[in-house]
Amino acid sequence: MAMEPINQYGEYKEKIQNDDKVIVKFFAGWCPDCTRMNMFIDPILEEYKHINWYELNRDDVPEAADENEVMGIPSLLVFQNGEKLAHLHSADAKTPESVTAFLRENV
Repeated sequence: MAMEPINQYGEYKEKIQNDDKVIVKFFAGWCPDCTRMNMFIDPILEEYKHINWYELNRDDVPEAADENEVMGIPSLLVFQNGEKLAHLHSADAKTPESVTAFLRENV
């Protein structure tokens, strides 16, 4: 299972307006920690496949990163009905265990 890419701000605004929780991963192509996360995220995606996952390149859609105070990447944000419910900051997103613990608490 792969994350669906979001390439434009309007698309981002539309995706987060969901009645169900959605997860958006903020990343950048030049980010080594983002590459590292990609190496361990697949089993987590599988475990949480009942949730819609999106990935957004913060360099392509900087407005979305700015309005959510995404300073570090990768960051995982949980949204529902257009509202940010939870934010896993990059410093805490370095291991599968920390990502799983965040998801257990917030989805």
